[in-house]
Amino acid sequence: MLRERGALLAGHFQLASGRHADIYIEKFRILQWPDVTEALCKQVAEHFAGQANIVAGPTTGGVILAYETARQMGLPAIIAEERKDEPGREFRRGFEVGPGDRVLVVDDVLTTGGSVREVVDAVRGRGADVTGVAVLVDRTNGGVDFGAPFFACMTVDVASWAPEECALCADGVELTIT
Repeated sequence: MLRERGALLAGHFQLASGRHADIYIEKFRILQWPDVTEALCKQVAEHFAGQANIVAGPTTGGVILAYETARQMGLPAIIAEERKDEPGREFRRGFEVGPGDRVLVVDDVLTTGGSVREVVDAVRGRGADVTGVAVLVDRTNGGVDFGAPFFACMTVDVASWAPEECALCADGVELTIT
């Protein structure tokens, strides 16, 4: 499906984490297709049915996923935005979450878990419980623990390297910054 929709790209890429890879998953080429987004969010909604009362996602791709998953579950969707003056994320724009809330955190492609961890921290920082974490694509093969049940619609095994260890750099292959 990722290949069919043009979301699985081959080459030499610098990921948002700074690591290099020979395969890149362009999340917006998944999210541009409402039928695909709807079907993947349905998997998440069915997996976590009855376990949350709010769905949260990080800006940017997580906004679409939080909305669609929440729509299918009949729940509100909230977004966690990057803080302006310090690392991490926070809920602004009047989004309410706090003690007693059970939050499902959703995101698009999991590479290092940084964005998801920031949303999880923001939820817990408000005193709410994280009842689950779901992503469309897991590039870690389940290698990140968020302290909550985890679900991925699909797992893609993609190797990545620190820039100084990248064979593609050593071979002079042109780098695409994602």
